[in-house]
This record gives sequence, structure tokens and C-alpha cells, in this order.
Amino acid sequence: MTKHGIIDDFEAYSEWRKQVRNVIKKYRDVAKAEDLTNANSEQRLNQIISTLNDDKLYIAFVAEFSRGKSELINAIFFSTLGMRVLPSSAGRTTMCPSELLYDRNYEPSIRLLPIDTRSSGTSILEYKGMSEEWIEYPLDIDSPEQIAEALKHITEVNTVKPGHAENLGLHITSDEGHEDGLHMDENGDVEIPRWRHAIINFPHPLLDKGLVILDTPGLNALGAEPELTLNMLASAHGVMFILAADTGVTKSDLAVWRDHINMGELTSRAKGRLVILNKIDVLWDDLRDQDEISEEINRQVKETAKILNVDDKMIFPVSAQKALTAKIRHKNKMLNKSRILELEDALSDMLIPAKRDIVTDNVKRDMAEMDRSVKLVIEQRLAGVDEHISELAGLSSKNAEVIENMLLKVKADKEHLERSLQRFQATRSIFTRQTVALYQYLDPKVMETTIAKTRKNMKISFTSRGIKTAMTNFFSSVYEALDAASNQSNEIKELMQGVYSKFQEEHGLVNIRPGGYSTRIYLREVKRLEQSSERFVKTTSLVMLDQGVITERFFDSVSARIRQIFQKANKDADNWLKTIMSPMEAQIREHQIQLRRRLESIKRIHKASDTLDDRLSELKYVRDGIIEQGNKVRHINRKMEKILAADEADEESIASA
Repeated sequence: MTKHGIIDDFEAYSEWRKQVRNVIKKYRDVAKAEDLTNANSEQRLNQIISTLNDDKLYIAFVAEFSRGKSELINAIFFSTLGMRVLPSSAGRTTMCPSELLYDRNYEPSIRLLPIDTRSSGTSILEYKGMSEEWIEYPLDIDSPEQIAEALKHITEVNTVKPGHAENLGLHITSDEGHEDGLHMDENGDVEIPRWRHAIINFPHPLLDKGLVILDTPGLNALGAEPELTLNMLASAHGVMFILAADTGVTKSDLAVWRDHINMGELTSRAKGRLVILNKIDVLWDDLRDQDEISEEINRQVKETAKILNVDDKMIFPVSAQKALTAKIRHKNKMLNKSRILELEDALSDMLIPAKRDIVTDNVKRDMAEMDRSVKLVIEQRLAGVDEHISELAGLSSKNAEVIENMLLKVKADKEHLERSLQRFQATRSIFTRQTVALYQYLDPKVMETTIAKTRKNMKISFTSRGIKTAMTNFFSSVYEALDAASNQSNEIKELMQGVYSKFQEEHGLVNIRPGGYSTRIYLREVKRLEQSSERFVKTTSLVMLDQGVITERFFDSVSARIRQIFQKANKDADNWLKTIMSPMEAQIREHQIQLRRRLESIKRIHKASDTLDDRLSELKYVRDGIIEQGNKVRHINRKMEKILAADEADEESIASA
């Protein structure tokens, strides 16, 4: 792949995603026009298209204060605007976690969630649906000065008493040498962030195409807002961990890496994570030649890699400040010296192919079942018409009595199908009872009872063992619910398999098997949360446990994520239950149409109101139309396969095909 930098590569990815979306739209429109879909399958196709429309690429930037994180974001993504989008100056700048994105449904603005909302126990994700809780400031995209001024709000602080800060779950330390806490001033007061979270809705081309940047402000925020680690960082496609060349790996840097990014892993290569050694310009020295400077930078890279236990190829030394200046002022020599281009290439190589693979796998999986159903309908139509043609062709030498008997046979087949459908209605009551049971196992409201019980047990636990026991019991309940849902879904599948087999045996329908419902994806996510919980209990001090605020905050984040998992599992189960009968229902519908067509043909010939040759010609015309339907679907499928398999060099030719 020719190197263009992350901006061009992301543009290419967005164009590729658009091509995928357009070919699926074409598939949907053709299938609908040819009556190859039903309401459920059309809904499924629209969901696939909607997912592609809303597809996001999340990149999280994590660092302690004064590591140049905001400047790095400015240098990589916003230099083309000729300005600093995020505030970047000496000392603490970004005081609250910030998301940079663009949603066309909202005017450009910065929305800020007050810090006191932490006392409610409500997650940031839940607050995103409560617009009235946010303070909003508009952004004038024609005024860089106004934008810079508005974004300074994220640096604002409140001065409060220590007790208030602790009630909000903010850690206070008396050790001025520690970065992992807030410090009291000479009056005994504490400066805390004014805002809990910021959402910057900014009409940047990359943000418009689905890039979302998460800017996190250090260990204190990560520890106090577990939702960042459990949900936002965990779901990010890439995590950039920024260190400073002038400080090296500090104690708090190591804590951020161990507890919030690397998550205790011992592997030398962490997928989706890069380490950036920023501010290498402090090592630039006119009294040393370039080789000496490079040697010093390489020494720091190796030392950092050893401390973090990672491959030194994961570490990228850069100067974000010099890179931003060089890009804005078009100084190529300084740009190369800043080494930012090497980082951008690595970021692009790591993120975009991985994200593209995820989209490709999802589209292939979602479309495979859909295409299988459509092809079965075409196959059944073709088989039915061929049978009808063969049947009528054999009438040329038959007498009226044979035709009469054939007429009676088709009527009998039609009545048999109707009786089978009546029996199937009786099976529906069993199906309904089993689906109700499945919904109960996955009901988020039922899980609320378990959450409330666990929270109560944790409040009366004063030791790490008591906290651990409560959390262990909680996760056991979650696993039990998901296992029960899995067993119940298998029972439903076996029931429908019996129904499928009966119809196929009695009416000669194409042999198909109902799709299944799996809870594996949810179990993996629950396992990840459980491991995070074990690390939390292990690393949190007894003093903090006695206070209970941090622990309660952590469980609020865990339970919020469990709610999301069960809501998703419930929704996916609902979609599965709606579609499990679709292939069979489509076959039955086609079988009914074919029986009616056969019955009408034989009646017309029996009454001599139509000639045999005319009817055969008509059926052959219908047959040609069905073959053309198959050709259309195959053509779209071939184009889809080419787009999904294409690399960047092929995309332009495919788009014009």
C-alpha cells in the first residue's frame, strides 16, 4: 500500500466503506424489486446499511499531565486547520475526558457535563441521553479565535473542600511528588475539574467520516471514572499512550500503563496500542551532532520498552509541538525531524486494516445468511417452474380423464399444505412459551435485582475479601443467566428444526436448517469485566475500600456495562427469533404460489380455455425471468466480494465498474 499518511488512508477507508454500503443497497433494492425478501429480511438489510452509516473508528489518547497529549492530537489531526483545536500549554490543560466527533444532527458545539453528576451513580453513557444535564457552548467554525476560547472551558476547575472531592470519588494525596491525586492548597482546599466529561462536536472532515478521538487526562481521572477504562478504552480500536522524553517513565505513568492500558498483560506486543515518547526536541542540542542525538533517543526508546515490557518497535519518539509548527508553516525539514510521519504511518497501518477487517467479517457474516435465503427462494422458484413445465409437457398425449386426475392431485397437495400449516399454528404456542423464557433470562430488569443485591452486599463489606466475594457472586449470576439463555435458545432451535424437517419431508421443500443464537460474544465481554474487577480489588488499597466511594464508583461502571450487554443480547435474541422462521416461511409462500399456478394452468387446459403451447411458452418466459433474477444477485455478490477483498490500489477501478 502506497504511503499517504493517516489522513489520506482514513479517507480511503471511508470511501471503501461507502462502496460496501452502496453495493448492499443495490442488493436490497434488487431483492425487493424481484420479491425475494420479506419484511424481516428487508429490516435486516437496512440494519446492515445503518451500521455501515454509523461506523466509527475510536482512537484514545492516554497520558499523565504535561506529556503533550493534546498537542499530539492537534499535530496529527488538526494541523490542516492552521490552529490548535485542543488547548495545549504548560501544566494541566485537559482537566476532563473529552470526545472529539462530528454529528451532523447537532450544531458545532462543546457540551460539558458538570462534575457533580458523579454523585448520582449514573454513567456517562446514560447521561448522553439526557441533554438537559449538559452545559453547551456553540462553536463558530468561521472564527478560530472563538473556537479556541470556547474550548478553554475544558481546562476549568472548581475549588472545593476535601470532603466534597472525596464524596465525588476523587483521590486526594498529601504527597506533592505524586501525580496520581489531587493536592490541598495552603488553605486546605482542593482544585477539582469543573467538568466530568466533554463532547466536542466539530465539523472536521475525518470526524465527519466516523473518526472519534478520546482525550483522557491522567491517572486521577482514570481511577476516579472507571467507565473510561472498562468501556471507553476497552472499546477503542487504538490506544495511544504518551510519555515525555524529559521525564521518562514515572511511577504514575507506569500505573496508567499497568492498570488501565496493558491491563496486567505480560505479552511483548499489545494489539491496538502504541507508545509515544513525546518532546524529543528537548534532546535536540546544537552542541551535539545528529548521530549523537539519535543515539540518545534510541537509548530512551530501549529503556522505555524494557520498563513497559514491550517490543521497542511499539515505541515512537516524536516532537508533537515541532510537528504542528512544521505542518502549519510548511517546514518539511522540521517535519521530518519531528518523526511524526513515522508515527502516523504506524497508526494508519495498525488501525485502518484492523477496522476494515472487522467491517469485512461483519458484512460477510450478516450477508451470508441473507444471501442463502434469497438463493433458496430462487432455487425453489426454478424447481417449481421446471416441474410445472415437465408436468404440462406430459399432457400432450393424455386424455381428459388423466388431466382430471392431475387436477385432483394438485388440489389434494394444496389441501395437505393447508392442514400442515394448521398443525404448525399449534407448534407456535410452544414456540411462544419458549421465547418468553429466553427473554426472561436476558431481561435487563431481572438483572437489576442482581445488581441491587450486589451493591447492598458491597456496602456492608469492609474488607477486600468481602468485596471480592460480592463481585464473584455477581459475575456467577451473570454467567448463569447467559448459560440459561444459551440452553433455551438451543431448545428453540431444535423445535424449529423439527418443524423444518417435517415440512421438507411432506412437501419436498429445499433442505435447510434454522440459524442459531450464540451468547459467546457476551460471555467474552463479561469475562473481560470480571478480570478487570479482580485487578481492581487486588490493586485498590484498604483505606479506599473503607471509604467505599471508589469501590461503589467502580461497581456502577461494571453494572452499567452489564446492562448494556444484556440490552444488546436481548435485542439480538429478538432479531434472531424474528428471523428463525423466515427461510421456511419464504419456502412455504413460494410453494403456495406454485400450487396455485399449477392448479390454474391445469384448470384452464381442462376447460380448453387455453392451449397447452401457449401455457408452456408462458412458463418458459417465467423460467427465463427467474434465471435472470439469479444472475442479478450473483453479479451483485461478485461485486461485493471484489470490494471486500480489494486493497487500496483496486478501489478506484471497482468504484467505476
